[in-house]
Amino acid sequence: MKREPLTILFPGHESVSWKALSEETLHDLGLDALIEKLTKQEKEQTLIRQIMGQVTADPSVAAFRCEVFDDLYRHPAIRQKLMELLDHVKFLNDYGAVRRPSEEAAGLWDLLHRLDEIRDYIATVEAIAECLRDAELTSRGLNQLRGGILEIWQDSGFDALKKDISALRADTETLKSITVGINLNDRMEAVSVGLISVNSKPFTRSGLLRSFSEALSRRDQIRDSEEWNGDMNWHPATGLLDGAVSTMESVSTKVSVLRNPIAAMTMAGVPQEDGTRELPRTMDSALGGMVSSLVRRLREVLSRYATVSIREMTDLIPELLYYIRWAEWIEKLEKQGFLFSKADPQPAREGFPFMEARGFYNLKLTLAEPADRVVRNDLDFDAARRLYLLTGANRGGKTTVTQAIGQLFLLAQGGIYVPAERFSFSPADDVLTHFPADEDKTLDLGRLGEECSRFRTLYTRSGTHSLLLLNETFSTTSFEEGYYIAADAVRALLKKGVRTIYNTHMHKLARDLDSLNEGTGPARAFSLVVRAEGRERSFKIEVAPPEGLSYARDIAEKYGVTYDALTGGQSA
Repeated sequence: MKREPLTILFPGHESVSWKALSEETLHDLGLDALIEKLTKQEKEQTLIRQIMGQVTADPSVAAFRCEVFDDLYRHPAIRQKLMELLDHVKFLNDYGAVRRPSEEAAGLWDLLHRLDEIRDYIATVEAIAECLRDAELTSRGLNQLRGGILEIWQDSGFDALKKDISALRADTETLKSITVGINLNDRMEAVSVGLISVNSKPFTRSGLLRSFSEALSRRDQIRDSEEWNGDMNWHPATGLLDGAVSTMESVSTKVSVLRNPIAAMTMAGVPQEDGTRELPRTMDSALGGMVSSLVRRLREVLSRYATVSIREMTDLIPELLYYIRWAEWIEKLEKQGFLFSKADPQPAREGFPFMEARGFYNLKLTLAEPADRVVRNDLDFDAARRLYLLTGANRGGKTTVTQAIGQLFLLAQGGIYVPAERFSFSPADDVLTHFPADEDKTLDLGRLGEECSRFRTLYTRSGTHSLLLLNETFSTTSFEEGYYIAADAVRALLKKGVRTIYNTHMHKLARDLDSLNEGTGPARAFSLVVRAEGRERSFKIEVAPPEGLSYARDIAEKYGVTYDALTGGQSA
C-alpha cells in the first residue's frame, strides 16, 4: 500500500492553493536580514525563504504548522539529535537526491553514489525513528511523521536492505586510489590519458613524495621505454583531456613543478576547488572495465532496491531545517528576555478576515535593542476596521510598526512563534508591500509613474483576505498631487475590503476620514497615530486623530533642509 508523503508542513496530501511572495516583499518586511540570523549557510537561507515565501489562507495549514513548531520547540533534545543527523549525513546536506540513470545503464561513479544515498537513507530512517519513537508529541504533524518513519523502519524489507547495503559497502571500500598515465607531445602537452591500475591502498603524502623526489631528481631516471613493470595495462580514458586535464591548465605547467619536488606536496592532497574530484567520474568507463565484477555486483544488488525513494526523505529535510533553525534562534531570544507566543489561526468571522494583536513588536528590533527597551503595541482588524492611515513624527516608528504587522502574518502562517503577547487572526491569502523603490527602478517611468504602476499591480492582485502594507506611497510628488491619488487609492481599497496599513506623512488624508469612508459599506478607514510628547518618541500607536499639521519640521530634518543643517549651524 502506498504511504502518504512524509511532510510536516501540510496536514494531508490534498493540494493546497498558495501564492508566492516577491523577493521585494520579504526584503521590505526585513525577513532577509532575520533569516540570515538563523543560519550562515546560504543553501539553508534559500530553503527557509522559499518556505516563508509561499502563503496559503487555509487556517488548518497554519494551525497544523503552529502545533509542529510548538512540539519541536518544547523538545530541544529532539532538535539537537536531528541537527546532528543533518550535519553528518552527506546526501542530506545536498538537500535532494540527484536524478541518475537506471542501475542497468549507470557507470561505476553513479552506482557508488546511489549506494551512498541509500546508506544515508537508512541512517536517516533509523535516527528519526529513534528520535521520535518514545517522545511525548502532541502535534498531528510529528505524530504522522513518527508513524510513517516507524512503518518504514519496522518493515521486514528494511532489514534486508540494511544487510545488503552494508555488505556492498564493504566491497567498495577496497577502492582507495587509481594510477593514471599521461602521454606528452614534443611541447610537453597532454595528448592522451589512461588508467594504469586500481589500488586497495591510498597514496600517502610521505611515500608518494619520497618516491616522486627520488624519481625526478636525476635526469637518468627518465625511462627509455614506455613498457610497464609487472602486469599493468593501458586503459584509455576518452574525454578526459577536454575535462579534468583542462583544470590543470596544461601538463607543461606541471613539468616546472616536477623539477621542484617540494612544490608538488599538494599533489598528495589536492584542493577540492581545482576540479580534480571529477577525474574518477571522467574515467568512469575505463575504471568500470577494470573492476567489472564489482560493477556487476553493484548493479545486481541496487536493482533490487530501485523503488527505494530517496526523495521521500530529502523532501523532508528542508521542512525539518526550517522549524529547527527558527526554534534555535527564538530560544536564544527568549533567554535574552524577548517575548514570543504561539499564534491562534482561525477562519474568517462571518466572512470577514480579522486580526487581534496584543503586545506585538517588530522582530528586527531584537537585532539592535535590549528586550527592556522594545515597545509593544496592540492593533485589530475586523469587519469595520479594514484600513489604517498611520501618521506620526519622522523616526517615530511608523515603518517599524508597518513591518511588524507583515512579520506577524508570515511567521504565524509559517507556524513560527510570533513576537507578541497574543496573536489571533484569519490567515492572509497574500501579503503585499509597497515601499519606496530603489532609484534604478524608477528611471523609465519616473518615481511617481513607478509608484502608480506598482500600486495598480498590487491592487489588482489583492483581495478581501489579503494584507497590503503601504509605506509613504505617493509621497514622491507634490502634496496636492499625492493627496489626490492617495485618496482615490484609499477609497478603492475600502471598496475591496483589503486589510491595509497605509503609513503616510499626509496628515490631511487621515483627517478626511468622513469623505473617504462615504459609500464604502462596512469597511472603514481609521486614523492611527504614533504618539509623541514634544520631541520625545514613544513608539506607541493609538487609534486617534492625527497630531499636528504635517510634521514638516521632522521631514525637513530627515532630508537636511533646516537652517542649521544647511548652514552648518552658522549664525547669520
